[in-house]
Amino acid sequence: AMRFRFDRADARAFVDGVHGEVAAGLGAGDFVVRRADGVHSYQLAVVVDDLAMEITDVVRGDDLLSSTPRQLALIDALGGEAPRYAHVPLVLGPDGQRLAKRHGRITVREQRDRGVRAESLVGRLARTLGLVDREESLSARELVSDFSLDRIAKHAVTMGD
Repeated sequence: AMRFRFDRADARAFVDGVHGEVAAGLGAGDFVVRRADGVHSYQLAVVVDDLAMEITDVVRGDDLLSSTPRQLALIDALGGEAPRYAHVPLVLGPDGQRLAKRHGRITVREQRDRGVRAESLVGRLARTLGLVDREESLSARELVSDFSLDRIAKHAVTMGD
């Protein structure tokens, strides 16, 4: 495998759109950029892709927060300009695990097939993320004008069935 040398001194602080200032040193330690079988790692692939597409903002789950310093180091090594990052809290299933296919009936299509309106789903997610004070049916368009990353909850939220 090919590894990228990355020690604590190389890790820089950054500002996350949800979590604020993230201290230098997070995610330090050498990491694989190409596996022994020749496949490139997620870390390298996402950086090259973001640079090639001139991505300016990255919003993803906060389970990937610790990957950001590695990606920033790769961006620096490649001479690119880093995007802004915002790491939103994960949505958890009733079992406390990251919401995933194993929970069943969680896709938008499955919810719609059960008779749940899109506006109900949007409203529920908006409330759990702290974007609105109470659960009510909302369209995504209705959330845009007042949207702010500052209002997003800083912790994972649990969704029941």
